[in-house]
Amino acid sequence: MELSYETLSNRGERQVNEDCLGVTVCANAVVFVLCDGLGGYGNGDVASSHVVSMMDFCINNGMSVEESIQRSQDTLLERQKAEHLEDSMKTTLTCLVVKGENAWFAHVGDSRVYWFEKGKYCLRSQDHSVPQMLVNSGAIREEEIRYHEDRSRLLRVMGTEWNSPKYQWGEKITLTNESSFLLCSDGFWELIDEKMMAKYLRKSRTPGEWLARMEQEVIRNGRGTNMDNYSAIAVYVR
Repeated sequence: MELSYETLSNRGERQVNEDCLGVTVCANAVVFVLCDGLGGYGNGDVASSHVVSMMDFCINNGMSVEESIQRSQDTLLERQKAEHLEDSMKTTLTCLVVKGENAWFAHVGDSRVYWFEKGKYCLRSQDHSVPQMLVNSGAIREEEIRYHEDRSRLLRVMGTEWNSPKYQWGEKITLTNESSFLLCSDGFWELIDEKMMAKYLRKSRTPGEWLARMEQEVIRNGRGTNMDNYSAIAVYVR
C-alpha cells in the first residue's frame, strides 16, 4: 500500500487565515495535523501555528503523539501567560496518524477527521461542541449541526486549562488499498456534506483532484456569506 496526500488552506472571505496545517513524516509513520484558531478569542492564528509547529518539533524529537499533544498544550498555556493573553490564543486540534497497516486519530474541538472506505463514508470524529452534545442527547438531528445557532460554541479546545487531557482518540482503523481520509476545519465541512464528499471521492484519482472538486462546492455554497477560513488535508491509501 502507498500513501499520498494533498493539503489546502484558504482565508475565505476573512482578513486573516487562522487555520494552520502540517505533515510530519517519520521513519515509521506519517502524522497529519490541522488546527483552527478561535477568532472570537483573538490571536487564533498564533495559537494554531504554535500547536502545529510544536507537534512537528515534538514528533521529530521522538515523542509520542500523546506526549506531543500535551507538550503543545503546556507550551501554549506558557505562551499565553508570558504574553499576558490568558483569555486568548485558543485553537482546535485534529491529528491523524498513519503507521504500517493502521491509522488512528486524536482531536479536540470541532475540526474533523472523516474516514472513507471504497469511496463510501464510514465515520467521522465527534465534535466537542454544543450542537454535537445536542445530537448525542437526541435533541436535534445530525444534519442540523451545520446550521445550528450555537455551532461555534466549543466545549473543549487547546489553550484552556486541563485537569486531565481533553483530546479524544478514535478507534484504530485497519487500512486497505481503498482507504481515504479527510481532515478539515469547520469552515470546510459546514459547506459540504458527507454525501458530496463521497461523490467527489469516487470521481477523483488523486487527493489533489478530490480536494479541488470539494473546494469548488465549498466556494459555491459559501460565496457572499462572509465565508470563514477553510482548510483540509486529503489522504489516500492505495
